Amino acid sequence: MADDTNYIPPKVWTWNQTSGGAFSNINRPIAGSTHEKALPFGRHPLQLYSLGTPNGQKVTIMLEELLELGYTNAEYDAWLIHIGEGDQFGSGFVDINPNSKIPALVDRSGPTPIRVFESGAILLHLAEKFGAFLPTDPAARAETLSWLFWQMGSAPFLGGGFGHFYAYAPTKQEYPINRYAMEVKRQLDVLDRQLAQNEFVAGAEYTVADMAIWPWYGSLMKGWQYEAAEFLSVQDYKNLLRWTNQIFDRPAVQRGRKVNRIRGALSEQLHERHEASDFDTKTQDKLTDASSTTVSGAAR
Repeated sequence: MADDTNYIPPKVWTWNQTSGGAFSNINRPIAGSTHEKALPFGRHPLQLYSLGTPNGQKVTIMLEELLELGYTNAEYDAWLIHIGEGDQFGSGFVDINPNSKIPALVDRSGPTPIRVFESGAILLHLAEKFGAFLPTDPAARAETLSWLFWQMGSAPFLGGGFGHFYAYAPTKQEYPINRYAMEVKRQLDVLDRQLAQNEFVAGAEYTVADMAIWPWYGSLMKGWQYEAAEFLSVQDYKNLLRWTNQIFDRPAVQRGRKVNRIRGALSEQLHERHEASDFDTKTQDKLTDASSTTVSGAAR
């Protein structure tokens, strides 16, 4: 590989598919579908197509929190979109998200199905639909939306910037890692200072702002995201750590983290979710045990 310190950009950029690092097989400079593939639909009004990444977890946490509050019409089907295999470029998925990114939602509760893409837009759609987790007081609502959109604007520096160069780039380079580590540390300090004065990010109430921010920054604080907790000295952010653990202790958050997950402990992976009982019967450890029992029984 060429030494990037001596790289001189050409007059006209051309795509070199071999230089994309860990995700070069799914990254491309054009939009649109690559193959025909219809999306499945379940019986619930809300159909979610996602993967258990931080952006995907935002929505499943929100849906589980709504169900926890007793909103039975928030029941949903969560279908796995395996981005490593290019599912996001199937024609059916592109129809509901022309940007080919997870998550995407189809709300079939009304006379005409509504497509919603971008995780922040989905959170806002659900909050307004159910009248939950978004304050009605104008000042509190504005504060909540400010932090929601703070997350949407800040996370690319954490994920696409720091995460890419620290964890996924084909070579470790000091300049981009330092550049993005500095920005992530600044963001952690922003949150820590805000949480020094407030129980939750936007104030006294638990809102969509917490649901948007926690999967990214909470998982970083826990050491799950990029295994960078020590590198970033996350223990220094005491208020953020308090909030991280407080949110993690919520049952709906623990359920939401499992939906559409394909990594980590098998007990933490629920590849698809169609009923509340799936958490008890269809996590990957349960399915693996059932499969092993069937094979063992057939061999006798």
